[in-house]
Amino acid sequence: MQPVLEIYPPDGFVLWPVAEVEQFSYLPLSGELAPEEVGTAVMRIASCNDIDPGHDDRPPRPADPLGSFLHGLLTFDNPFAAGGMRVTDSHKGTTFLPGCCNGLEDWRDWREVVDGSGHASFGHDPDPFAERFGDTVRLTVDAEQSDSPVIELSVTELRHLMDGAERDLARFLSVAFDWASQYLPDHFTPVAAALARALAMPASAVPAKP
Repeated sequence: MQPVLEIYPPDGFVLWPVAEVEQFSYLPLSGELAPEEVGTAVMRIASCNDIDPGHDDRPPRPADPLGSFLHGLLTFDNPFAAGGMRVTDSHKGTTFLPGCCNGLEDWRDWREVVDGSGHASFGHDPDPFAERFGDTVRLTVDAEQSDSPVIELSVTELRHLMDGAERDLARFLSVAFDWASQYLPDHFTPVAAALARALAMPASAVPAKP
């Protein structure tokens, strides 16, 4: 299980260094990312929220290009990060991916599967669905397909995988904070806080400005 961010090619992006990526790919988030990969992740999270203020209380966009691009990320109370959890069964070659409109900020819904209602959906087109049956959890790659591939694992194993994925998110945030201190020093504090909100991580994870 890996937290992944849905990525589009950063065509023409010049505000900070970014990595070359495949179109419509997924970037696993962890503490192992190179600086340009972190830059790509921050770019994508910011672009997910690059929406003009409408009928809300957010202030107008700043005029400068950097401030304008970061505006949505920094002003939304609950920023969105397209992606979710990718689960791979390497023995069967089956991969469970987040669907459209699913966000990494909803990763705690996996806890609902094992500790709450016993089921959760993770987007659409495809329609990934997780459901608990006693001590087993079944992950259906596309619930709209009667012959959809599935991954079955024990509740204990899923808890272990979720703990590992949460550590990956925490370690990604750590390297993202280091990255922001270097590439966005004038925006460090609000960017760090916004990234933590986008990934539904506690505010206590945000360090003081270096």
